[in-house]
Amino acid sequence: MALPRSLRPSRAVGPQPITPTDIAPLNAVFSDAFTERYRRDGLVGVRVPYLNPLIWRFAIEDAGDGAMLWRDDRGQIIAFNVAHLSGREGWMGPLAVKPEWQGQGLGREIVEAGIQWLTAAGATTIGLETMPRTMDNIGFYSQLGFVPGRLTITVTLEAAPADGGGVRLASLGGSARADAVRACTALAGAVAPGHDYHREIDITHALSLGDTVLIHERDEIVGFALCHSAPLVEGRAREELRVLKLVLTHDRHAPTMFRALGAMARDSGCRRWAVRVQGECEQFYRQLVQAGGRVRWTDLRMALASHPEVPRRSGVLLSNWEI
Repeated sequence: MALPRSLRPSRAVGPQPITPTDIAPLNAVFSDAFTERYRRDGLVGVRVPYLNPLIWRFAIEDAGDGAMLWRDDRGQIIAFNVAHLSGREGWMGPLAVKPEWQGQGLGREIVEAGIQWLTAAGATTIGLETMPRTMDNIGFYSQLGFVPGRLTITVTLEAAPADGGGVRLASLGGSARADAVRACTALAGAVAPGHDYHREIDITHALSLGDTVLIHERDEIVGFALCHSAPLVEGRAREELRVLKLVLTHDRHAPTMFRALGAMARDSGCRRWAVRVQGECEQFYRQLVQAGGRVRWTDLRMALASHPEVPRRSGVLLSNWEI
């Protein structure tokens, strides 16, 4: 319930950097804000759980100086925006405002701060994802210059034994691993200029959140998928391997990648693997459905009109704009 205006602290102070010591209060703001969002959408009784603290650490380290928070004049966290930059691809998420502070202009402030930071850092794409049924959010972001794109569709497939294809980055050592990461960076940049996911790959391995699967053709890397097997929700068991980034030189490599991801899910102790497919990757989406994929969720992708997404030159590039 919103507090009376007279009981609200007088001002918001920020942006300030987010540190690992802020994870617990960030989780509380995140849960409260999104639970209220679901309530407004008619989903009464839904309580959004806290995220796994390791997932927060990944988000904070990945964002660096783009991880920002705001406090009230008592020092309590009331809002945050985690802005990420992968090469020249910029996006924001998660971001939230404590329910009793909503409607006072703070939401606009945190989004504009993220835009300013990403612009100064050299982003040519600036985007975010929101729930397509939430008209308030779509209208709010539209007023700030974002335009809706196509849906991002979450699809899951069951874990399965491997029948060929796929090398795990964690199985490589020394120079071979470094060479593989450089090859992944070059591959992403060739498929969609300006995209670079080496930092996300390195942080994932440093925090033991998952692995990166590589597929080859004649000893050349023709695809990779960065995946997290750590539970997304605090206190939950492993159930789903989540694909954060996926790049292929050509659609024909999709079946090999599906087999590799099914095997990785099984080996990670997960029942299934999940990938978020941007709507423009029509052939890849059809291949997923033909392979038995089930549609689980949709999000609306929005990009700043002045900083649109970079078209792919070829192949497939899926970039998750949520943690």
